[in-house]
Formats: sequence, C-alpha cells, structure tokens
Amino acid sequence: MKKRLDEKLELVFQDVISRNPGEGEFHQAVREVLESLGPVLVKYPEFRQHKILERICEPERQIIFRVPWQDDQGEVRINRGFRVQFNSALGPYKGGLRFHPSVYLGTIKFLGFEQIFKNALTGMPIGGAKGGSDFDPKHKSENEIMRFCQSFMTEMHRHLGEYTDVPAGDIGVGTREIGFMFGQYKRLTNRYESGVLTGKGLDWGGARVRREATGYGAVFFLNEMLKSRGTSVEGKTCLVSGSGNVAIYTMEKLQQLGGKTVACSDSNGVIFDRKGLDLNLIKQIKEVERVRISEYAVRQKRAKYFPNGKIWEIPCDVALPCATQNELTGKDAKTLVKNGCIAVAEGANMPTTSEGVHYFLDAKIAFAPGKAANAGGVATSALEMQQNASRDAWDFAYTETKLADIMKQIHRRCHDTAEEFGTPGNYVNGANIAGFLKVAKAMAALGLV
Repeated sequence: MKKRLDEKLELVFQDVISRNPGEGEFHQAVREVLESLGPVLVKYPEFRQHKILERICEPERQIIFRVPWQDDQGEVRINRGFRVQFNSALGPYKGGLRFHPSVYLGTIKFLGFEQIFKNALTGMPIGGAKGGSDFDPKHKSENEIMRFCQSFMTEMHRHLGEYTDVPAGDIGVGTREIGFMFGQYKRLTNRYESGVLTGKGLDWGGARVRREATGYGAVFFLNEMLKSRGTSVEGKTCLVSGSGNVAIYTMEKLQQLGGKTVACSDSNGVIFDRKGLDLNLIKQIKEVERVRISEYAVRQKRAKYFPNGKIWEIPCDVALPCATQNELTGKDAKTLVKNGCIAVAEGANMPTTSEGVHYFLDAKIAFAPGKAANAGGVATSALEMQQNASRDAWDFAYTETKLADIMKQIHRRCHDTAEEFGTPGNYVNGANIAGFLKVAKAMAALGLV
C-alpha cells in the first residue's frame, strides 16, 4: 500500500512522471523520497519558494552517446552510453558506471537520484551522478572489453575531471574496466589525473578497502542499527542475496562480527548451508574460477542447491539483499517477518519494492535503506580521491577504521533525524530527510543555478 502524498508533493511527482515517461525505477525512487518530505516542507517553507524539489528531481545534465567498437571477428558493434550528472550542490559529480544489457536511461536516472542523497549522507563533499552502458562484458574477450572501454572513454573524457565528475565502478565494471578507461583518459588528455576515476588498482592510485567497502559498510550500519535496539550481529543467522563483490564482503564482515550466513544466490539459484557458508570456497568459486554458485553444492556435500529458488523463504534473523533492484517483494517481506526476521539492510540499490519497504516499516522491523546502508562504497571512493589529491596511500587498517567511523556517523544522522521528525526508528525517513536537507540547504545557498 503506497503512502499518500500531500497535494503539492503529488503535483511534483506527477510532473516527474509526465516529464520522464516509461522510467519506472526512477519514478519509484522519486516517490520513495517524496513520501518522507511532508514534515520537512512544513518546517522549511522556503524550499517550496526556491522550487528545490522540482530542481532536485531534474538532472543538471544528461549525456547519451553512441559507443562503436569492434569485436574479435572484425564486426562493428554499437552500444549506447549514458552519464546523468544529477546534482553538484555539494561537490563534483560522483557515482559509478554500470555495464549491463538491462541498462537504459531510467536505470541510470534512478541510480543517480539515489546517489545524491547517499553521497550527502556520507558527509563528504561529493555530488550525485551515475552512468553506464547496455554493453554486456560477459562472454567477451579481454581485448573486446578493452576496445569497448576505450571507445566509451573517448566520448566520456570530455565530461570528466577531478573537480567536475569522478566515476567509479558498478555492476560489470571492476578494476580491469577502470584500468582500460583510465588508460584511455590519460592518452587523450596527456594528464595523469588519478582523481578522475576511483576503483583503480592499488599499484596505480587505488585505495585499500575499496573492494570490500560496500559489503563491510552495510554490516557496520546493520550492527549500529541492531545495537540501537539492544542487540548486535553476533550470533545472528543471516541471508545474503547475490554472490558478487558486495555479497561476498558482506558475508566476510558478518563472519568477522560473529554472524553466520547460511545462504547466498546468483541469477540461477540459491545455495543453503545450515552450518554456515564456507567463505573461502565461495571466493574460490566466484572470484578465482568465476563459475556459477551451484558449484558450491558440488564441492560442499552438506550444502543444498535450489535452482531458481527463493532465498527469502529460508528462516533467518537478518536479511541483506545485495543483488539488484526490486529483488525483494512485498510477498517476500511477509515471508521473512513470518519466519522471524528482525532486521533487513540493503546492500544493493533499491533491492526492496515499495510494497516490501512499507511492510517492513509497518511490522517495526529494523530496516536500513540502501542510500544509507550501502554508502560505504562511495565513501571509500571519496577516501580514494583524498589520497590521490594528497599523493598519499593509507594502509588497510587505517582505511577500514575511517570507513567504520563514516558508517557510524551515517547511522547517527539517520537515527537522530528520524526522531527529530517524529518517526523514531524509521531509517527510510531518517535517510531521506537527512540527505535531502544537506543538499537542499546547499542548493538554496548557491542561488538559482
């Protein structure tokens, strides 16, 4: 059941729909934020006067371009590239690049819109953006990926800069792809501008903990959220959807804090190990061999594999959706609560449908929205920018301590803001309002730009 918007907010939302037809994920992300903002506009009526809402829902710049490249058979291929530079009130645009066949303008806009508030919550001086392409790196050779990345950066480089726009990786874009793009940027600009991309390799300007950051950060936030309710991750039975980078390092930090992950998944199915997943085996399968998660059940005989299974049907204390948007539905939310789940933390971007979010909130489940819980990735990217600017490199322990502190601060902002605006324990409201206020105040201060 959708929360009813007040009349003026409904007008803003209908305008967003009419101006951006067919972009369902973007509409969902905008509405989710607007649902929290009624009390804010009562307290700060000047935001209506400055048309902050209307401005924040309209990207400052949308770039769409052709990406021609040649495959190993000599055939010319054409993909489409995107960069949506959404809001720079707090600093240069910052947000990842996603290479996946499902990518279209609506995907990038929803991700970029979420990034505005996520970046604001970190307390770092970075604005919100997102980009990518409908290119699929799966089943492509190294040379094909390199040629695509070089073509992509040939157009993108004119829109980037360490004080303008600093992309990072996302789904389908790891250190390899960042390397190919950074090499092309250096070639085209004749500048070794380390701070123009984050997610780089450690040997050429990258930051420690970046690979682990999103998963670690989600668990740091989860633990703070549970501590506010008098408990912790220790001893909890956990489900983690996905088996990529975010999921693996979510499981690693859960294990380090005393939690037990009993199931994870990929697009083909779910593995379940009642005694707890063997993280080293998962890393071998997914990071080294890069095969399907079903292989885990072949090598670990006590585990069960459910092809096309639903991970959320397995009883747990804590659920962490770390795969993709809208993977956890209202029906799944009901099943989790019925089976005893007490907390949900989003490791992916908007992985829970609107119906699912509202069900968790109504059931008083501790629910951490992605814009707060998975902000560790972009926070560590901003730490990488700091190191690049100072020509410095920090060790793992120091960087992880910085990340843990940032996630604690994000939790505190969300927790305290929810209480201030009359909805204690509602981290959705807390995250939306805290992020919005920081950006809105900056936008008002900078004038009509």
